[in-house]
Amino acid sequence: MMLLVGNGRLITRGENHRLIENGCVAADQDRIIAVGTTEELRANYPEAEFVDAHGGVIMPGLINAHNHIYSAFARGLSIKGYQPKNFLDILDGQWWTIDRHLTLADTKMSALTTYLDCIRCGVTTVFDHHASYGGIEGSLFVIADAAKELGVRTCLCYEVSDRDGEEKMKAAVKENADFIRSCQNDDTDMRKGMMGLHASFTLSDSTLALCRENTPDGVGFHIHVAEGMADVYDSLKKYGKRVINRLHDNGILGSQTITGHCIHVNGIEMDILKETDTMIVHNPESNMGNAVGCPPTLEMMHRGLLVGLGTDGYTNDMFESMKAANCLHKHNLCDPTVAWGEVPQMLFENNAVIGARYFSKKLGVLEEGAAADIIVVDYDPLTPMHADNCNGHMLFGMMGHDVVTTIIDGKLRMKDRELVGIDGVEILAKSREQAADLWSRINA
Repeated sequence: MMLLVGNGRLITRGENHRLIENGCVAADQDRIIAVGTTEELRANYPEAEFVDAHGGVIMPGLINAHNHIYSAFARGLSIKGYQPKNFLDILDGQWWTIDRHLTLADTKMSALTTYLDCIRCGVTTVFDHHASYGGIEGSLFVIADAAKELGVRTCLCYEVSDRDGEEKMKAAVKENADFIRSCQNDDTDMRKGMMGLHASFTLSDSTLALCRENTPDGVGFHIHVAEGMADVYDSLKKYGKRVINRLHDNGILGSQTITGHCIHVNGIEMDILKETDTMIVHNPESNMGNAVGCPPTLEMMHRGLLVGLGTDGYTNDMFESMKAANCLHKHNLCDPTVAWGEVPQMLFENNAVIGARYFSKKLGVLEEGAAADIIVVDYDPLTPMHADNCNGHMLFGMMGHDVVTTIIDGKLRMKDRELVGIDGVEILAKSREQAADLWSRINA
């Protein structure tokens, strides 16, 4: 089906970044075939279905480079006896407690609700890092089924860890390997797989070796790095080296690997990340919420490292994450002049580069040949808006739930805030039932 999305201010992104007044984008099947004015594209493609932006902002779909679908049912949860005093208490008392109780049914509903929220927030591609030690086998496949049902582009992995014993660690490795093989036989370019790892302090050298042995060429790892100082201390005590050095020595780093957080890394570790072309993903709200510190993200970017933006499950709203990152780095560096350029670069440029390392279609840009991932934001600027200042308008004027239309892979998933082919009311009703059941099991 051919679609035209027009009658709005169109932002292209990419090398030919521009803002087109009364702009329009034409999509045929899963690809963009033309970008121009509404008048010229409607004349060129008179038979195409026209999606009216009603004067809003037309832009590429957003990418979340690090999410945790399994955390969805934490919203509103109160765990008996949970009184954390530090980050390790938070991990064990909340997140590991939740994932140890997750069944495949819990995981499926967590995925459906998360992808539903992504559509509503204009997020069209999600890199997820999953854990469900209550139900490992098949967990990535049920998440992928949910992504397919709602039409969201996704890259998945399972969080391998030694924390629940050797048997479950090996099951987690197998789940990653099985899913990666399945994705390699899938030509839709809508789902991809990585080898997921929790963090250095829950992974032995033998476990890292097993993961490496089960990871095909061209596929990387997705791992939390130095999120808390406990990760650093553990690596120094057990192995006599810092986390990045240890991962490098174990063959984990590289251009296909995502390292989440990288809060407590030094200059030498940044050099290693740069030399190996390893990807880093910043998750500002999660870092602040867990009180684990502010990473040297801006320094990494100034050194030429590829740093993207994620949410770590804290939200599915990438505009919200962008706002938080902007304020965090100003506050941390006591400098109001920083982060204006770096944070939008993370979200709008670097996340697209990260996406390109796994997906064949060009993401994050409205141009001929790119993926037909298009969103419309209900935003009417009160000051002049153009290509050079559109990031400022987004920072101060847009939120995820201002998104009114979401198109993924050329298919309408939401139009004028109405979901298309998706029963959101039913999904949320079932989700509440499933979450209540999980909560009762956790607090039994």
